[in-house]
Amino acid sequence: MLVLPDIYFELHYLRYRKSYSGWRRLLWWMPSIIMLSYTIGLVSIHNFVPTDIRWLYVYLLLIGVLFVPKAVFALSSFLGWRHCVFHHTHKNWGNPVGGILSLITVLAFLYGLVIGPRTFKVRHLDIYLDHLPKAFDGYKIVHFSDAHVGTFNYSFDRYLRRDIDSIEAQHADLIVFTGDLQNLQPGELKMHENWYRELGHQKKSLMVSVMGNHDYSDYYRGTPAEMASRVRQMEKLQRSFGWKLLLNENEIIRRGKSSIYLAGGEYENSKTDTLNYVNRTKMYEGIPQGAFVIELQHNPIHWEQNIAPEKGRILPQLTLSGHTHGGQISIFGIRPTMLFYNEDYGLYEKNDKYIYVTSGIGGLVPFRLGSTPEIAVITLHCFKR
Repeated sequence: MLVLPDIYFELHYLRYRKSYSGWRRLLWWMPSIIMLSYTIGLVSIHNFVPTDIRWLYVYLLLIGVLFVPKAVFALSSFLGWRHCVFHHTHKNWGNPVGGILSLITVLAFLYGLVIGPRTFKVRHLDIYLDHLPKAFDGYKIVHFSDAHVGTFNYSFDRYLRRDIDSIEAQHADLIVFTGDLQNLQPGELKMHENWYRELGHQKKSLMVSVMGNHDYSDYYRGTPAEMASRVRQMEKLQRSFGWKLLLNENEIIRRGKSSIYLAGGEYENSKTDTLNYVNRTKMYEGIPQGAFVIELQHNPIHWEQNIAPEKGRILPQLTLSGHTHGGQISIFGIRPTMLFYNEDYGLYEKNDKYIYVTSGIGGLVPFRLGSTPEIAVITLHCFKR
């Protein structure tokens, strides 16, 4: 795939030029040789991605500047050429159109890599809920997710500081984190441990978290014993920050004589996926029927199934999730994650049950185009009929 545009240009244009030989030919092919070598190098590493995420960042930059614009131009030129052949015309309009599209592509990639990950918003939502105890009317929750702190650890760390300051500035009753604190392994958290500890020691706010798929270190190769050790280290670190980590557990929150429950599930994926650690029976153990429940679950994929009425089943009135990163690309509200998730970003309601899926504050791949990193400030209200 990387060399197809170059082959097209070679066959249709360059080979007819007398000056195209020797070092000029080598110069033309050099970017593709570099990209191919870089790709082979990344694919051959031991882990899912490089431990130093800057290598991936450089790769994406090269893809966006060298390969994608050339591929866009080649495709446009090819379609224009086929149009000329079919309609017996001489002007290939695919070339100027391809030039414009290539320029737009370069600008979009540069924005997505350089500016997009640095943007940020605080999204405020008011949710009116049946059965919310009156004592919790106006209860404020800050929801953030998908920090992927390994991506922040270098030139991006000031943006992580900004995000934490924004969370603290809300003076919420409850702060919840819905998974993917790391990229690959717990060592990424060492650089800014004190920052995460701040969130766990707010005077007013309770800090509660669950694990995401990246927090199980499945993307960092090792023996089963090494991988299990990294998971235990991640759990230990979060608790050392003062975070209440829920592993298929629940926590009761009281206000006077009233109470609500937080149910935190481990990572839930498809039933056949090896990355599937949720135990819903254990998670809801001890919660009485009729209780008001907020569920924290990293992956929103099974939300509609989980709120389906079933005799004797505890149903969460509100679910908070992340995982999708809001698609990381959103063009006119169209996101790639829409292909895989019914609820991929935003607030959804069904049968008086709600889910909010946040776009998160980070990502393994430092790229954002039209999908802004965020924290969500959710204020709960009693529904007044």
